[in-house]
Amino acid sequence: MTSPYTVPNLLTGLRIILIPVIVGCFYLPYGWKDMAAGLLFALAGITDTLDGYIARRTGTVSPLGAFLDPVADKLVVAIALVLIVTRNPVWYVTLTAAVIIGREIAISALREWMAELGARHKVAVSSLGKFKTIAQIVGLSMMLFHDTLWGLPIYEIGLGLTVVAAGLTLWSMFLYLEAAWPDLSGRSQG
Repeated sequence: MTSPYTVPNLLTGLRIILIPVIVGCFYLPYGWKDMAAGLLFALAGITDTLDGYIARRTGTVSPLGAFLDPVADKLVVAIALVLIVTRNPVWYVTLTAAVIIGREIAISALREWMAELGARHKVAVSSLGKFKTIAQIVGLSMMLFHDTLWGLPIYEIGLGLTVVAAGLTLWSMFLYLEAAWPDLSGRSQG
């Protein structure tokens, strides 16, 4: 039996622990709060990349990690989106957040249902999903960071990347639904 205390699982645990720290930093009454929240979110994104890579590379893939990793990913992204919308509740930020969160809920349900059918492989994470994740993590980090850096409008660049991530989110959802459609429509050959 594999220990649950593997490096990948500890990195996933760190991502979960960072969630209340990011929220706490976001609401601090100090000028550096946005920078801290953005950098901590970026760190959480780095642990997302590292945990899976290390697990595959060292052969420490575990059922606990397979469960916790997507939960941690979805929690940290959803919390970041909620924080960003509380700061700037304009329609395009709110709609972008709703698209990303709604898609994550829908695809999680689809994957669970497909797993019950023994067809989870049809909705496995694709390379498009990896590009979406990169755009999302970088964009949300920049939106949380919020401040101009070296004359660059960090928030606006982050918003642009997050909107691109929302577009990729919808595109990947369409592809997942298309792959699952025979099972969803009852036309699967078994």
